[in-house]
Amino acid sequence: MFALAALAPVARAQAPAPAAAEDPTQQQLDKLSAQIQDIQDAQAAQGKRLDDLEKKITDLTDKLGQPGSTGSVSADDVKKLAEQVQEIDKKRQADNEAIVKELEKLDRALGVAPSKGKASTPVATSGGNDTPAGGPQKGYYYTIAKGDNLSLIAKAYRTQGVNVTAEQIRAANPGINPNGLIVGKKIFIPDPNAK
Repeated sequence: MFALAALAPVARAQAPAPAAAEDPTQQQLDKLSAQIQDIQDAQAAQGKRLDDLEKKITDLTDKLGQPGSTGSVSADDVKKLAEQVQEIDKKRQADNEAIVKELEKLDRALGVAPSKGKASTPVATSGGNDTPAGGPQKGYYYTIAKGDNLSLIAKAYRTQGVNVTAEQIRAANPGINPNGLIVGKKIFIPDPNAK
């Protein structure tokens, strides 16, 4: 019986031997199967993320294409817009000059003092509340019209023989803002040649 008892552990050791040899191989296969499953799960999760990102990109593209959307603009877009604005401004200035020339032709044809909007009236000043800066002067009152600036007003008067500059007009009207003339306000146009 002792011999049987001694052989029993040997038999037990030999019997599991084939299972033990399979066990590391099986463990390796199980480990590889788990890793493959993890990779497949990660790939499926990445696919879902890609689908979500594609949907977001499509939604953003649609929003940018809608009227009234506020999308970002590039420096090139801003540059192109600035060039277009400059061209429009040049055309506006050319149109303004053409209008001024036509008005000057009309004034000369009618024999009237330069006008823009309302006709200017020659006035000989002598004291009073309307006396321009620097004491009594001879000159004209002019009512500012839309689109006027001191240079255009001076130029219009020069074409009528009144040799006046924008600076002289500004000096004769203290407190006037040359960059913000008020339409309808009367200003004094000095006539340096008047006696």
